[in-house]
Amino acid sequence: MLLVVGVGVLGWVGWQYFGTGITSNQQMTEGENSLRSQWKAPARAGVKPSAAKPSTGKPFVLLRIPRFGADWVKPVVEGVDADELARGIGHYPQTQLPGQPGNFAVAGHRVTHGSPFRKLLELNKGDQVLVETQDAVYTYVLDGSPRDLTVKASQTWVLDPVPGKQQPPTRSIITLTTCQDLFHSPDRSVAFGHLVKVTQK
Repeated sequence: MLLVVGVGVLGWVGWQYFGTGITSNQQMTEGENSLRSQWKAPARAGVKPSAAKPSTGKPFVLLRIPRFGADWVKPVVEGVDADELARGIGHYPQTQLPGQPGNFAVAGHRVTHGSPFRKLLELNKGDQVLVETQDAVYTYVLDGSPRDLTVKASQTWVLDPVPGKQQPPTRSIITLTTCQDLFHSPDRSVAFGHLVKVTQK
């Protein structure tokens, strides 16, 4: 019985660390392709594409981090529950959209489910993060490395429009969050960045 239990546990661990990556990478590729096809379709009359409210669980922008390689691109889906994070990088629904005054905050796994943020702690101050929407590309520059800021999951001030301050936002920022450890951890590594350029498509 112990042998059966042991094999079962190893099988579960193997699925978490390898199997979920296969399915999530497939879903991320499908999400990216679906989004690109959607962008080619005519926009609804009177609705600016970048201002449309995202639907929960659906990809709505693409995220690029040049430091991770020219081919690194991941879809960002609305929501940060387990189901959403299995489909790509998740957008905290209570935060702003790209380019808007305030905080565009996202989360991603470092391990399992495709590990889109596996190398996030390798980023440094000055690295770029590009967010592509249907009509523009927003270029953000990191103000620090996610290695340098760790918070508890309950410390939601990092998601405020102006993190840590109760005041109206005057500029557009980005917040990247992920697990602090490669194994399950309640702590989050966080990096902030600010918008430096908007390129219309």
